Amino acid sequence: MLKINNISKTFNPGTVNEKKALSNLSLHLNKGDFVTILGSNGAGKSTLFNAIAGSFVVDGGSITLDGRDITNLPDYKRSKFIGRMFQDPLKGTAPNMTIEENLALAYMRASSHTSPFSMISKRDRAEFRDRLAQLGLGLEDRMSNPVGLLSGGQRQALTLLMSALQRPKLLLLDEHTAALDPKTAAKVLDATQRIVSENQLTTMMITHNMRDAITYGNRLVMMYNGHIVVDVSGEEKKNLTVEQLLNLFSQASGSDEVDDKLVLS
Repeated sequence: MLKINNISKTFNPGTVNEKKALSNLSLHLNKGDFVTILGSNGAGKSTLFNAIAGSFVVDGGSITLDGRDITNLPDYKRSKFIGRMFQDPLKGTAPNMTIEENLALAYMRASSHTSPFSMISKRDRAEFRDRLAQLGLGLEDRMSNPVGLLSGGQRQALTLLMSALQRPKLLLLDEHTAALDPKTAAKVLDATQRIVSENQLTTMMITHNMRDAITYGNRLVMMYNGHIVVDVSGEEKKNLTVEQLLNLFSQASGSDEVDDKLVLS
């Protein structure tokens, strides 16, 4: 499904600010994989997402998605089949449009229609309502409300639902619960697990929370200095503890330097 082969990226090469963000990194995902990604600040997590999304062209290596080489494809073309959510709840939705209108845009984008609102039927609205109700946030009764009136957690949940409607080949979740309170973050993560599973979305999720990284998804990757140093899946991942994960990191990286945010989460 996703094949990343030996990609590298150095920022500001040949200057005092040179930073090697990715170093001969390889990662292969199967269709339907839900991979959680851990790493301290500066490990290369968001840089990896930017490379996949096309925010810059990598210095070397290749990126293939669903059999198509996208290494040099512009980001706006990749966005048609790669979905992405960020930390900031203000990104991903149109605040002055209603919940229903935002869902309609996502639905019609997935259907390749160019005139969204004339194409929405009563059946579509009923489906929107049912999907919103599954989030457990009461949004099904607020479909005519502007999205700008929603809380951060509600907007993130809505963005997640919109991403599922678009059926991307790959969904990138860049710490999408980091700005939320613990209770709301738990709801959004549960919704993430359910929506990813139901729609069989190939997904990568960056998190700073070790427990969440272990709990969610079927595979866990840990990065350090632009490299993948830990990669566990299946039963091994299910049975992991935070202490065991820290030990794996120390053994693989040769370092005991782990961001306090990772340990304390």
